[in-house]
Amino acid sequence: MPDRALSFGARAEAYERFRPGYPPELFDLVREYAGGPVTSALEIGAGTGKATRLFAGQGVTVTATDPDGAMLRELRKHVRASGVSTVRASLEDLRPGRRRYGLVYAVAALHWTVPEGRWARVAALLEPAGVFASAGGQVRPADPAVTEAVRAARAPFLESDEVPSPDGTPPGDAMQWPGTELRRAGSAWFGGVRQVVIDRRLTMSADEYTGYLSTVSAYAALPALEREQVFRGIARVLPERVEIVADLVVHLARRR
Repeated sequence: MPDRALSFGARAEAYERFRPGYPPELFDLVREYAGGPVTSALEIGAGTGKATRLFAGQGVTVTATDPDGAMLRELRKHVRASGVSTVRASLEDLRPGRRRYGLVYAVAALHWTVPEGRWARVAALLEPAGVFASAGGQVRPADPAVTEAVRAARAPFLESDEVPSPDGTPPGDAMQWPGTELRRAGSAWFGGVRQVVIDRRLTMSADEYTGYLSTVSAYAALPALEREQVFRGIARVLPERVEIVADLVVHLARRR
C-alpha cells in the first residue's frame, strides 16, 4: 500500500471535522441497484466513519475496516450504532471466513488498495449476487479563478494535489475508474457495471477549506515547514466563503 495511504491517522480529528459527509442519495443508489434490502456490509477504508454512519443509519449491519488505528479510534467516538463493528485491516489483510456480505463498499478509499488480486479479494467477501459499490470524487472550488489562484499558491511545493486515476483513465472519459477496471480485470467476478454521478455543491469558509486540504494526502506528506508555508499561501488567495464542487462518482457492480 502506498505510504500516502497511511498518512491520515495523524490528522484523524481534522479529517472528521473538515471532510464532507455523504448524502442519503448514495445509500438510495445502492439499495435501488441491489433490488432489495441491504442488511450486511463490509466497508473498505472506513476512516472516521463518514460513510459508516450513513449506511448504519439505514439499518445496515456494518463491519468497518481500516488499516489505520487512529482513524478507527476517531470512528468509534462518532459512530455509536450497535450494528457497527470495527476491524483494523486493509483489504489485503482480510481473509474470507464463513461470513459473506450482501454489500462490500468503499468511499474515497478504493484507490489505496493493491491492484493485483483486488477483485478476487472483493468477490471472496461477497455473497453470490452480492453488490460492490465505490464512490469518490474531487473536492474543488467552483470558481475557476479561485482554482487557479490555489494552484499558483501551491505550485512551489506541489505540482498537483490530486490522486491520479489508478489505471490512467483520462478525466473526460465517459466511464471512469474503477468502472473501467471492473469491466476489464474484474469481469471474471463482476457484471452489471454501472456509473452514476451525484451532483453536490457545498459552501466552506476559507478556514474550513484549508482544513480540508490539510487532510489531503499530498499535503500531509509534505515536510511540516513546507506544509505550513503552502497553507499560508493558499489562505491568502481564498475568498471568505468558498463555493465547492464535490460531485460523487459512484460505481456499482454485482458478483457473478
